[in-house]
Amino acid sequence: MDIQKREKELAESAIRPLVLKFSIPAIIGMLVNALYNVVDRYWIGQLNDVNAMSGIGLATPVMNILLGFSLLVGVGATANISIRLGEKRKHDAEVILGNALSLALLIGSVLSVTGLLVSKPMMAAFGASPDTLPYATAYIRIILAGNVFNTVGFSMNHTIRGGGFPRRSAAAQMMGAGLNVVLDPLFIFGFGLGVQGAALATVISQIVAMTWIMSFYFGGKGIVHLRKANLRLRVATVRQIFSIGVSSFSMQIATSFVLILANRALRTHGGDMAIGAMTVISSMMILIMMPIFGINQGLQPILGYNYGARNFDRVREALFFGIFLSSGIAITGFVLIQVFPQAIIRLFIQNEALVRIGTSGMRLFTLMMPILGFQVISTVYFASVGKARVSLFLSLLRQVILLAPLYVILPTIFGLTGIWMSNPIADLVSTTITAILIRREMKALKALPRLESPDLAKGAGPAG
Repeated sequence: MDIQKREKELAESAIRPLVLKFSIPAIIGMLVNALYNVVDRYWIGQLNDVNAMSGIGLATPVMNILLGFSLLVGVGATANISIRLGEKRKHDAEVILGNALSLALLIGSVLSVTGLLVSKPMMAAFGASPDTLPYATAYIRIILAGNVFNTVGFSMNHTIRGGGFPRRSAAAQMMGAGLNVVLDPLFIFGFGLGVQGAALATVISQIVAMTWIMSFYFGGKGIVHLRKANLRLRVATVRQIFSIGVSSFSMQIATSFVLILANRALRTHGGDMAIGAMTVISSMMILIMMPIFGINQGLQPILGYNYGARNFDRVREALFFGIFLSSGIAITGFVLIQVFPQAIIRLFIQNEALVRIGTSGMRLFTLMMPILGFQVISTVYFASVGKARVSLFLSLLRQVILLAPLYVILPTIFGLTGIWMSNPIADLVSTTITAILIRREMKALKALPRLESPDLAKGAGPAG
């Protein structure tokens, strides 16, 4: 499909089929991408070693931090590229793309070196006990060593999707995660490498995926192209990328901070067994939330392009349909978890003490899951249309403002139950506030007429 047809599709195709067309490949890609973590945990669970399972879980905050920096570049660049294309400013979109690649290389390298230097004391500070520290450190060191490849691959894959090629983006994710599925049992059991084998399989898979992703741009494909002149970092462009990407970045950093608090509270009130249970619970949450994040990614270029082109009716329609799809996924996940918690946990590990702790924990932890589809889609809407401050506030609201203090306060009153209950309380309050803001935004959006003049279109929009 040529560039004109792709832009016409974003601007004129029926919204519901368009959202499905862009979201389904992203959903598949995100689900397959989730297998990196979930498959690692599944095969480590087959060792039936609670310390190994807990060690992998303790590495999760570090991996979320690494992912946060990838999202800082990838989401920020993608939203800006989509908006610039909607405004018919292709050159500016290509400058953003080139700067995104340079940022990914720089940030990924710095994180790898820094993380490797402090890996052991970092894992100890994040809640690892003497029993789980060797597993956590062995796993995260290999992940850190290969981080630059994942940062580049993940960031640039976002821009492929934002440029209107969701299938190519999903294919890259499927290739990497599919390889990981094959390599995990081979390295963990065949070569007897344990948790190190799981990490090594992940890194090799990420390198293969990155190679496939970059071949797209080196082959000169896409609406926007990589050009050598655009690799030089420009302060204004970096600021544009960061201003939008900071919302997703902050969400991931906040998630990591909250996970650290949770792991430390779990260790105090439930020991390594409770940390292992949380690892299994978070694995199930990943499988349910990844399709919702896939819908986010499918919506992003549609929202960004039509907002930039001032087709506000299409923006609203796409948003509401995305909320409908995401809510359906969240409700389905909620029902499965509430009805079959023990069966789900036993898929990962057969330890009966962990199953017992995890069953009650999983049911409490996911009580507000039905409203998460609305909350997540509404938050990312603001980032997709360039309203970085609102999106940043909503991202920090649940994690930092609500969940962090709840993890500190409630366990002192209710023990382990207080840890499990913190999540649904934060979900309920943050979703209520999100609903108020999105309702106000939709009213402002509806009141604005579509402007045909390109000069008027630049920078105009509802206040936020």
